[in-house]
Formats: sequence, structure tokens, C-alpha cells
Amino acid sequence: MLNIYYGDMPDAIYNTSVYFKNVYEENWITNPLAREMIYDIDKSTVLDGSVIDSPVMGKIPPISLSGGVKTLILIANEPETVFNASACGDNCAKWLLKLGKEKDITVNLLHLMDFGNEEFAVHILNTDQIVHSMKELVPVAGLYV
Repeated sequence: MLNIYYGDMPDAIYNTSVYFKNVYEENWITNPLAREMIYDIDKSTVLDGSVIDSPVMGKIPPISLSGGVKTLILIANEPETVFNASACGDNCAKWLLKLGKEKDITVNLLHLMDFGNEEFAVHILNTDQIVHSMKELVPVAGLYV
């Protein structure tokens, strides 16, 4: 399940770009899920573990991916670590929900992310409640962000 903690969280990794640069492994990039996220969010194609073809920047290393994609890749590969997902735009929300369906993950958010109009299940750690829609999420998240 996707667990969210809103507001400052001392144990969360806030600088996901620096963390990514120092820990990512090339096989993380070539994983089918990562390839799909990179293509969906950055509109880029993974050529191999060290080269991505970006329509905007040309051939780039993984450290030049967007902050959102790097954060999602970290969450997928280190589910026991809490990352601040505020670098993620709303286009990452569906991926957070997907990752949360596959395994328990916890993210920290400092903003209200739009999870869309479909029903979902998200556990809000601040209040220990599960919400199923944006209508339920907004008042709870609004207390903390």
C-alpha cells in the first residue's frame, strides 16, 4: 500500500537527486518498469543502463533524468527507504499508486498531489486513516501542507 506522511519528516531523504547519483545501479534503469516510467514521464527511451535518449536533451546519463523519475526509481528499488516525493509532479501520481499496489512504500509529501478521479487506497500516516478519493484526501492533507 502507498503510505503518505505529510509535512516535515526527519528520516526522509529530501535531496533525491544527490542520493540517486550516489546509489543508483545501471540495472535499475534497464528494468522494464523503469523503462516504462522514463518513457511516460520524461518521454525518453532507455538505450542501456548508462544512456537514455531524450527528445529534448539528446543522449543523457541517468543522473540527468527528471527529479520525478529519479525519485520513482529510488522508491521502486529501495522500498524500505522513505523519500520525499515532492520532486514528483502530478504525472508521477499514478506510478506511486502502482508501486504501492505492488509493495508497501512510504513517501513524504510537502504538497497536495493530484491522484486523479479514479478510486484508490492511500494510507495517511499523520492520521492513520485510509482514503479512497481526492475528495477524502484533500481535507486530511490540507491539515498538514
